[in-house]
Amino acid sequence: MSNDSGHLDIAPHRLEYKFVGPRPDAAPTLVLLHEGLGSVGLWGDFPDKLAAATGLGVFAYSRAGYGRSSLVTLPRPLTFMHHEAQDVLPRVLAAIGLQRGLLVGHSDGASITAIHLGSVADHRVKGGVLIAPHFFTEEVGLTEIARARQAYDTGDLRGKLARWHDDVDNAFRGWNDAWLDPDFRKWDITNVLAYIRAPLLVVQGAEDQYGTARQVEVVAQECYCPVETRLLPGVRHSPHREAPDVLIKEIADFVKRVL
Repeated sequence: MSNDSGHLDIAPHRLEYKFVGPRPDAAPTLVLLHEGLGSVGLWGDFPDKLAAATGLGVFAYSRAGYGRSSLVTLPRPLTFMHHEAQDVLPRVLAAIGLQRGLLVGHSDGASITAIHLGSVADHRVKGGVLIAPHFFTEEVGLTEIARARQAYDTGDLRGKLARWHDDVDNAFRGWNDAWLDPDFRKWDITNVLAYIRAPLLVVQGAEDQYGTARQVEVVAQECYCPVETRLLPGVRHSPHREAPDVLIKEIADFVKRVL
């Protein structure tokens, strides 16, 4: 399986990427969008396994401020997910020559996927997989994010994350400070759901510490597009790490139905 990595120049940033499997001119592409503390490296071998299971190309990239990508100016504007979905992602898809494919987002990456699907008309994107998405803030999630700040400032979280990000403070503060900004409590993107026309697969761990099942229910309530939902028992916020085989099978089955 062909595999390459490097950087894309998406002005004003250089974005780290990894591409596994066939290129866009040979097969559809699954585009991975990472969580609020994620990066290319933090996907582990998930892209390789997903490519092997589906026979499709899998493209992962680190958003600015994460992994080996260039840094962002802090504090991030509270509209950062809309910026990623509406401005950056379309240019990334153009840069890789996407012809046909699906977006697969986790956590903040799932929210960015939903915003993109609901606000950018792109006939090449045939559907979306939303893993542990957020559409509005919940007390349970904000409490967990505050706990992460404590672990970062006084525990071992900074050290754990430092190996995955060139500037770990840029990565952590960019995510944590935005989510814990008092004005972010009003953040709510449920209005984009009614505009999504492509089919969705929504997967959440039943024990997700960052969000309740309400995040999944709202998709079924607000969307007019076909929606499939899966709640994974005993799984927390990161199904791709905690139950990768189950998640890969769900995505592979969805890919067969949609593509």
